[in-house]
Amino acid sequence: MDPLDPLDPLDPLNSEKLEQYLRDLRTRQAASRPPGIPATVHYPLGERGIPEHVAHWARTVPDRPAIVFEGRSTAYAELDALIGAVAGWLDATGVRPGDRVAVHLPNTPQFIVAMMAVLRLGAVHVPVNPMFQAAELAHELADSGAEVVITLDRLLPLLDQVLDRVPVRQILVTGADEMAAAATAPELPAPAPGLTPWATATAHAPAPAHPTDLDALAALNYTGGTTGLPKGCEHTQRHMLYTTASSATAMGRGADGGFIALCYIPVFWIAGENLGILSPLVLGGTSVLMPRWDPAAALGLLARHRVSTMVGTVENYLELLERPEFPAADLSALDDPMAVSFVRKLSPEVRHRWQAAAGAHSVLREGAYGMTETHTFDATPYGLAKDDRDLLAEPVFCGVPVPGTDIAVVSFETGEPLPLGEVGEIVVRSPSVLTRYWRNPEATAAQLRDGWLHTGDNGRIGGDGCLRYLGRDKDMIKVKGMSVFPAEVELLLTRHPGVRTAAVVPGRHPEKGQVPVAFVSPEPGATLTAEGLEGWARSAMAAYKVPRVRVVGEFPMTATGKIRKVELAERAQEIVDAG
Repeated sequence: MDPLDPLDPLDPLNSEKLEQYLRDLRTRQAASRPPGIPATVHYPLGERGIPEHVAHWARTVPDRPAIVFEGRSTAYAELDALIGAVAGWLDATGVRPGDRVAVHLPNTPQFIVAMMAVLRLGAVHVPVNPMFQAAELAHELADSGAEVVITLDRLLPLLDQVLDRVPVRQILVTGADEMAAAATAPELPAPAPGLTPWATATAHAPAPAHPTDLDALAALNYTGGTTGLPKGCEHTQRHMLYTTASSATAMGRGADGGFIALCYIPVFWIAGENLGILSPLVLGGTSVLMPRWDPAAALGLLARHRVSTMVGTVENYLELLERPEFPAADLSALDDPMAVSFVRKLSPEVRHRWQAAAGAHSVLREGAYGMTETHTFDATPYGLAKDDRDLLAEPVFCGVPVPGTDIAVVSFETGEPLPLGEVGEIVVRSPSVLTRYWRNPEATAAQLRDGWLHTGDNGRIGGDGCLRYLGRDKDMIKVKGMSVFPAEVELLLTRHPGVRTAAVVPGRHPEKGQVPVAFVSPEPGATLTAEGLEGWARSAMAAYKVPRVRVVGEFPMTATGKIRKVELAERAQEIVDAG
């Protein structure tokens, strides 16, 4: 089925209106899409499994680096052999199609080998965050029903704490640097039943070829659990392949070996999986994998391996610019640097500073709109940076849907498509939307309706057909019934020359219902007062959006580098209560 053909409507009563709405949107999006970018998806090697892509590159470019990690390159021929061997070990331990295998590893080549080996068998890849504590680890292992875990030697004591609560029967153990240039074997306890070193698995006879069912369950990617315990999103290899092919098509990338990604964001998150595993392997490129962010090391890798793309926070790019060796670094291949605005927002000033230093070809932009449920890459502002249009638009400018994906903005109450420019719920329909939530029919019914994922995100679509993201619906602030979107107020505040970062949260108010409260950090050397910034805000935004302001030195942060707004909300309420 052509993914651009009409599918099931949001509501049978609105089918004609919805399809007319989508036809109009597609026309507008075609006009906005960068020149030369097609509206249909191109699959470079056809529709085949991800491990089959690795096998193809192993035959055609066996010596091309597939992975670079800590001073060592793993070529495609070696990678394919390792995948076959680990798949052989998994098969010998009794792993069968549909069985779940937990990959409890940080950014290492072993993660990639393990994931591909699981997929080669038709089993189910379950990436598990190695930063988890015991309760979180127990939940995902028990919920997924994984009987085999691939983990690090240093994580064995943590795993041991939960073994009496989970169905795990086999553990494959590796060391963090076992596939690095300075490789050392993992430190293992005394030999025990069910505990196998990585070297044993990689020496196993390869698994026999297994036909790929692109539509079978292939991965359980767990959500962040912001509204309760994390939920497993069921994804298939077709979802993985579509995400890679559609994003490559949307950015004009081909399977020519030129996709070389620097990836330090965790590959156990789905965004890291796309950047550091799926895109390089499908496109025959290279994953330059970092275990953690290090600006000096990153700058050397960018130049040495002629990296073409990376994803980092705005702060990461500023750290690179501040390196004394930056002017001498050759970044001529880095033509698609992508930013995520977790704390500091990407601004025209930051973009221009980067471009002046790195070269006119290197246009820093926001990454993409997406989520775990859709495999993350649904709309992109790629190619839409002329005159900083994307950064000067109201937050957050997400651009056009990737080829094959439909995005609509509908009423939260009725599901009916809203006129262009009006704010409502963002809904997504694409070949990579999750099949269902694992063992959670209630959540599936609530968010997946008639082929559309109801995201719970606020957004609007402009007359250009481009999506603007305004934040989670649960984060919206209601001031006397009027909607205030924290992302919008944050963007406006960061346009003040003295503001470095802004985070906006609600406080309860006896007369207004809620009011926005902004915590801001100043630029170095700037003199910033709450009173002065509130006065400036009155001239920059509607009166009901003007926040109470507090100037802070630092923000409470999560382990994933985001501002911990729950803590700020507690402080915000104290500020509102104090008048």
